[in-house]
Amino acid sequence: MNPGPWGMAQTGIPFGEINAVQDWMKITAPVGTPENTHPAKPVTGFSCTRSEVSGRRLWGWASHRFGTPERFFQSFFVINYCPLLFLEEGGRNLTPDRLRAGDRKPLFEICDRALLRTIEILNPECVIGVGLFAEKRIKTALSGTGRETGRISHPSPANPAANRGWQALIEREFSEQGITF
Repeated sequence: MNPGPWGMAQTGIPFGEINAVQDWMKITAPVGTPENTHPAKPVTGFSCTRSEVSGRRLWGWASHRFGTPERFFQSFFVINYCPLLFLEEGGRNLTPDRLRAGDRKPLFEICDRALLRTIEILNPECVIGVGLFAEKRIKTALSGTGRETGRISHPSPANPAANRGWQALIEREFSEQGITF
């Protein structure tokens, strides 16, 4: 969907769990601090001590399944549909699907075009949404292109199914879609 305050907002990597990015991907580049930040969600880059559960699950699966980032990225590329972090006044993460309709429509149009252009450049065999929202946006953006699309469950702790063995769940979902690696 979009960056979380303890993941991509800290590292610049989708699902950017600090340990996964730093230890598994071996990325340690400095992260700048945006001019306007919310006091409850500071951007401290790799100094951030908070864990990003969704990222820990996604990159943990990638590490377990593929061993190295090089092997994973031979077959996969991970992007956020929307690269912007939105926070409510109190600091709570605000996902794009919860924005006001008047704000959501122009944002989705821009993000749909960016997604379509990314897919045109990368030319993947299949585009997989991580979660229902991502799948819906993919289907909208790629409508009429003939691209194969699919979905795996989102690794968020807010998803009850993800809390009962997310790795096994997505392995089944990939298999049911005929995706092998």
